[in-house]
Amino acid sequence: MNPVTTPAFAAPGSVLTVMAHPDDAELWAGGTLALCAAAGAAVTIAVPRHPEPRAAEAAAGAAVLGAGLYQIEQPTAAALRELLLESRPEVVITHPLRDVHADHRRIAEALLDALPEVVITTGHPRRVYTADTYNGLTLDGTIPAHTIVDISSTWTTKQRALAAHASQPIDEHFGPMAETLARLWGIRIGVTHAENFVPLPVLGRLPAAAAL
Repeated sequence: MNPVTTPAFAAPGSVLTVMAHPDDAELWAGGTLALCAAAGAAVTIAVPRHPEPRAAEAAAGAAVLGAGLYQIEQPTAAALRELLLESRPEVVITHPLRDVHADHRRIAEALLDALPEVVITTGHPRRVYTADTYNGLTLDGTIPAHTIVDISSTWTTKQRALAAHASQPIDEHFGPMAETLARLWGIRIGVTHAENFVPLPVLGRLPAAAAL
């Protein structure tokens, strides 16, 4: 399958990321979220509430990207259903359903459980995507190239957002991995840095749009 690329970025009106840890949105989608925010989209990062200093780091990282932060008390399907009903995002981004990290799988599955009723009730989200993961590998193998977003212009913003998570091994581990992945996806579309997203079916339908 040939990858669908986004040579000219067109931001959706609103984006909600639902992730397991305070640095996940920055790590897997930070450049794209910064692009969306700069284009005027309403961007929200939703993560389970963590103890300090991670809660404060989550707020700081979101602020760097130009995103709002929603800290979920209990990341259940019911809680995510209420969040989706209230926010009605055009696009939702989460973890791969077969992510190697159990926390990532659990929150992605909770989101998937919440989606059908919300989409039937509100018509939103219009599109749902999964982001990248550790070295692009899930339990089923490599993540396929699909919707690749050029984040060359927001790469430094992504780096600054990641650096806000000072309690985590950003310099030693996550930062170098993020750069490797961004350069590899960038090579696919002839740019310096990029992020990749794979659509999930919403009520049996995949997005017709090539862009996010």
